Amino acid sequence: MVFSSVIFLVYFLPAFLLLYFLTPTKLKNPVLLLSSIFFYSWGAPKFIFAILATTTVDFYFVKLLHNSETEKKRKLFLVLSLCLNVGMLFYFKYCNFFIENVNHVLNALGMHEVSWTKIILPIGISFYTFESITYVVDVYRRIHKPLNNFWQYQLYIILFPKLIAGPIVRYHDIADQITDRSANDTIDNKLTGFYRFCLGLAKKVLIANTMASAADSVFNIPIDQVSTSMAWVGMLAYTFQIYFDFSGYSDMALGLGKMIGFKFPENFDNPYTSGSITEFWRRWHMTLGNWMKNYLYIPLGGNKVDSKFKLYFNLWLVFLASGFWHGASWTFIIWGVYHGFWLVMERAFLSKVYEKIGRIPSTIICFVLVAIGWVFFRAESTPQAMSFVKKLFLFDFSMPQRLFDREFDFYFALAILFSFFASFKIGRAIQNKVYYTNYNAFGNLIATGIACILFTLSLASITSSGFNPFIYFRF
Repeated sequence: MVFSSVIFLVYFLPAFLLLYFLTPTKLKNPVLLLSSIFFYSWGAPKFIFAILATTTVDFYFVKLLHNSETEKKRKLFLVLSLCLNVGMLFYFKYCNFFIENVNHVLNALGMHEVSWTKIILPIGISFYTFESITYVVDVYRRIHKPLNNFWQYQLYIILFPKLIAGPIVRYHDIADQITDRSANDTIDNKLTGFYRFCLGLAKKVLIANTMASAADSVFNIPIDQVSTSMAWVGMLAYTFQIYFDFSGYSDMALGLGKMIGFKFPENFDNPYTSGSITEFWRRWHMTLGNWMKNYLYIPLGGNKVDSKFKLYFNLWLVFLASGFWHGASWTFIIWGVYHGFWLVMERAFLSKVYEKIGRIPSTIICFVLVAIGWVFFRAESTPQAMSFVKKLFLFDFSMPQRLFDREFDFYFALAILFSFFASFKIGRAIQNKVYYTNYNAFGNLIATGIACILFTLSLASITSSGFNPFIYFRF
């Protein structure tokens, strides 16, 4: 079940909110936990047992870690917990990839392939695995005490607003809210949460889905029939699709969280307005960036290494891992290495070049570099991605008629507007007003009307079309 589906919007969400708001405070967590289990079970009934089993074992590992008197025992339970979580992620997400590559090598050597039944990927496994790791590491580092209540820990992991596609919520950021949400449980938060949910829904359904249709129409054409113009339109359509798809889902998650008393961390901050790849990664999927920084980059030495080579290697390694986290494919690995390369170049000399040429040119350069990187994210194979990138610079500007309609033109213009809206002070001020300010009575009336219109248009679009992809669903 995903937020932009009819079953969620028409049936699950209204029933859940009605039940949750009518439930006494002491029973809200059980209701939320059971609802989250039902939410996940709807789309993956078999895998819910795997989550519940591993989180049960993990809970007691962390309890033993916390209660251990010697550092040796603490490290033992830390390693056991990490092996459990990373092992689960590796088995379900990466076994197919490694077996396929081993078989390619065996074929090349004229040897028999390894027989293997392909494993189905559990929904959202990358997200809840990372959150399980934050829990054990934060407790090991003594940043926060472990939860004493087993069911509260289950709720932290399986909480449905963030379960499928994040944001990745670090344990110590939410631990106190699991036990007491009274500070955030206000009428203003319920209202602004509803507004944020509807804005996110509109971003995903109205803009991202339209961009997805155009991107698919280009990437599905045989590469020899793709002109330079078509390649650029297809690449830019996907560039906007992935942003409005994922940021829209994050908006919906944050909005749902506010409606039930949770405050989740922001996940996007106008990434396409960035003046460098370094800045882009401070603005794009911020919770993943923070996770990589705190649980991988800093343990590797961070910026405090004794040589530039180690610094550059650590940056490259982190983004190699980031690419592999996104998907078990060489295209994702290349995408991660690509971003790591530009980050190293910026540390070496490019940042000084950006300073000299000014904000606008550096923003345009960064946007184009990011868009080219998305080709590898979208392509089905490395050869297709390389051929597609070549098409971008062949200067064949022919464009078939009726490939894109006026609806695409309208939403493409909206995508450009909203992607770069916050580049200007007035745009940033309007955005802050919409997202982060409580409204007066008249403001709530207007915002409620706009939110209901966006909700209705989005629901109408979903019901009238069977096309409703969600990129991060597979992660």
